[in-house]
Amino acid sequence: METVSTNPPARHTPIMDFAACRGIAEGPAFIVASGASAKGFPIQRFAHVPMITLNGAISMFPEHGLRPYFYVCTDTGFAHQQPELYAKAVRLSQRVAVWPSEVGALPVPSKAHIFPLAKAARSRLFEALLNPNPHLVRSRACWGSRSRSLGFSKDLSQGFFDARTVAYAALQIACHLGFNQVFLVGVDLDQSVGRFYEAPGQSVSPCGLDEAYERRILPSLTLMADRVVDEHFAVYNLSATSKIPDAVIPKVTLDQAQAMILGNPPQACMCTHPA
Repeated sequence: METVSTNPPARHTPIMDFAACRGIAEGPAFIVASGASAKGFPIQRFAHVPMITLNGAISMFPEHGLRPYFYVCTDTGFAHQQPELYAKAVRLSQRVAVWPSEVGALPVPSKAHIFPLAKAARSRLFEALLNPNPHLVRSRACWGSRSRSLGFSKDLSQGFFDARTVAYAALQIACHLGFNQVFLVGVDLDQSVGRFYEAPGQSVSPCGLDEAYERRILPSLTLMADRVVDEHFAVYNLSATSKIPDAVIPKVTLDQAQAMILGNPPQACMCTHPA
């Protein structure tokens, strides 16, 4: 079993600023999360499309010989709870986004570009009202500090907004990179069902989705749908069992997603939210 080391990262591991990868990509991308519905995702069918994966969903990639375009982990406990999966992610992924405290404790040598994460600064009252920075789309609610911490970052060099689910960080990274058509896999947000890679008797990482869903997750996704999604950045949900309402992120089938990726979207898929 691979264990997490406290040794500094190998010398050849490039530590990067997010400014270095802004706008480097285009077209479609998948965000592969660890909800139960991801178990049926035919990853090989879409192997030609860049994939951003999260936490333990990396377990889907090695058996297919695929390298994630980006791996994102915002759970500081994950490396200790799931050391084998974390080591695989660091070794296999092309790019890795983790907290600065994790950068110095990578468990294995990696040739990935490592991007330290930082939270966007909490807005002041005038920023909530006027939203002067177009790259940090902030909640317009100004009656409480919690509301002013909601937002969506289009430029991760200025930080990202935490919604208590790593999938939301991945959406901001996808936008930052330049992808304009993002498909969510396994973003079920259903704590009762668990993760596709967990089996009875295995170590299970803690989960706080139920507590955060109404308070942080849904308001953040709604802000994204209302004020970020447009003709330049569309998001679709491949999880038929996801708790995210269709009115926030429309659900599509695998066949519809494939048609859209090929540039021939069926009429039923022409569904984006106004900016």
